[in-house]
Amino acid sequence: MADPRELERTARTIGPGGWAVESERPIATLLGSCVAVCLWDTGSRIGGMNHFMLPRSDGRHARPDIDTLLCGDFAMETLLNGMLGRGGRRSRLQAKVFGGGAVVAGLTHVHIGEQNATFARDWLTRENIPLVASDLLGRWSRKVVFDPCTGDAFCRRGEEVTSSLIHAEQRYERTLQKPRQTNIELF
Repeated sequence: MADPRELERTARTIGPGGWAVESERPIATLLGSCVAVCLWDTGSRIGGMNHFMLPRSDGRHARPDIDTLLCGDFAMETLLNGMLGRGGRRSRLQAKVFGGGAVVAGLTHVHIGEQNATFARDWLTRENIPLVASDLLGRWSRKVVFDPCTGDAFCRRGEEVTSSLIHAEQRYERTLQKPRQTNIELF
């Protein structure tokens, strides 16, 4: 088994709305209420990870020009298509899911972490992709490192969340509370 610290050192890091499919290089992310899904193809030995902040794009939350991949419904389809595009087969996929923490006291009333976790599990069930491991919910942040060569995922829980993660989640929540403005450009 690889050393998680070495994997983290060489990992490609993704943030909210990010995703990656790799065959050799590890993938890492830092989570609060967001969820990351790791997909691994047991036959071709490729793996991918995404990182989403909201379960669905329902027209109220997502701005298609900016926030599309922040939503689980788009993030999951993008990751799955990325895996299939690199030679993965749906019948050989398995998943590991992380995150959904209630790390920011002011955000607990919306239970966004719980909604994200439920969405991820439901999506995998609907797509017949086995969920082989998970670390979801709780009051902590998580650092996740995924090794696409082996399908191993390492999750380190953080009791104290970094201030940048808290500020990013609070900033995003404020954008959700603002009424959407539709910009129309006539030409």
